[in-house]
Amino acid sequence: MINKQRIIDRFITYIKIDTQSDPESKSTPSTEKQWVLARKLAEELKEMGMAEVNIDDHAYVMATLPANVPHQVPVIGFISHFDTSPDFNATDIKPQIIEDYDGNDIVLNKEKNIILSSEYFDDLKQYKGQTIITTDGTSLLSADDKAGITEIMTAMQYLLDNPEIPHGKIRIGFTPDEEIGRGAHKFDVEKFGAEWAYTMDGSQIGELEFENFNAAKAIIRVKGKGVHPGYAKDKMVNSQYIAVDFINSLPRMETPEHTEGRQGFFHLSEMKGDVEETVLEYIIRDHDLGHFKARKEMIQDLASEISSQYESDCISVEITDQYFNMREKIEPVMHIIEIAEDAMKEVNVEPLLKPIRGGTDGAQLSYMGLPCPNIFAGGHNFHGKYEYVPVESMQKATEVIVKIAELTADKYK
Repeated sequence: MINKQRIIDRFITYIKIDTQSDPESKSTPSTEKQWVLARKLAEELKEMGMAEVNIDDHAYVMATLPANVPHQVPVIGFISHFDTSPDFNATDIKPQIIEDYDGNDIVLNKEKNIILSSEYFDDLKQYKGQTIITTDGTSLLSADDKAGITEIMTAMQYLLDNPEIPHGKIRIGFTPDEEIGRGAHKFDVEKFGAEWAYTMDGSQIGELEFENFNAAKAIIRVKGKGVHPGYAKDKMVNSQYIAVDFINSLPRMETPEHTEGRQGFFHLSEMKGDVEETVLEYIIRDHDLGHFKARKEMIQDLASEISSQYESDCISVEITDQYFNMREKIEPVMHIIEIAEDAMKEVNVEPLLKPIRGGTDGAQLSYMGLPCPNIFAGGHNFHGKYEYVPVESMQKATEVIVKIAELTADKYK
């Protein structure tokens, strides 16, 4: 049985280390503070007796649990990221531990009247009677993805402490900068040396994901002409009005707040400007590759159409692909999904196969030659003050890792 208190203690130790990444930085890792946790993890791995512990010049941490069976077993891996989202405060995290959760609202911060509502966030109700770790309403929790790190570290310790559990060679990896889309950019797949791996980076208990969005970022720059407003007739061109025309011309219901499942969207993530220039930043998402390409074409066509109305090249578009749907790379090796499903069932977790409405390191790694589906880490409401994680979900995720190792060894006898 995975020790509950050890999971709590390990998790809280990790989340108290600020590891926010920075999308404006060009270095890897993007912030120096990520090194603190990376080095700590490397030291802990050595202390627990893992082999081939390595931390490279970019803070990627890798280690090996040697096989304890005589027969040949494919090398498998487990991966999580240690950076935290830059979208919300992650400094001075003060976790709250709610024992025997009663199913009602949780007061995160009485002074600021911040409530984790069980009606609004109705997933909470399924964890009645369990131990919930929440924020204090002033920061995120960083269960994304320190829950995953906690589970992998705890599973490796458990396998070391229980050598009677058969397993092949297991590789583990911890990465920086996943939250800014760079977690796999400098991951050395060849050095990692696994035939396949799993990212422990999903949300609610039972999630097993091998589909994700195709993703791109679009930067739309709108040029205007600034003139003194008292003498602006027939001379001023206000870039902000043109930008509003562009925004309103995209399908209003194809935005994150109106879509679910495999439905794609356009998301206006940031806008800033004045009369002379307005810059819009969009993310474009779709599971279907054809629809994804059509969305990118729509952005380009719309920019051209609006520009033509002003008889100028007042709108420029820069689109950058970020990652692609891993399904194409997983379907030829579906046995790795079957092993994960069987492992969940063995530890009394109902598998929830669903598409990721986002991306993980696993998406990029799959295209780099390491098939890498995603398994639940247990957290909810990532990247904000309402984030929480049930400890029992982390326990089950840890059990799933151990069982995958055992079933893989048994499958290849």
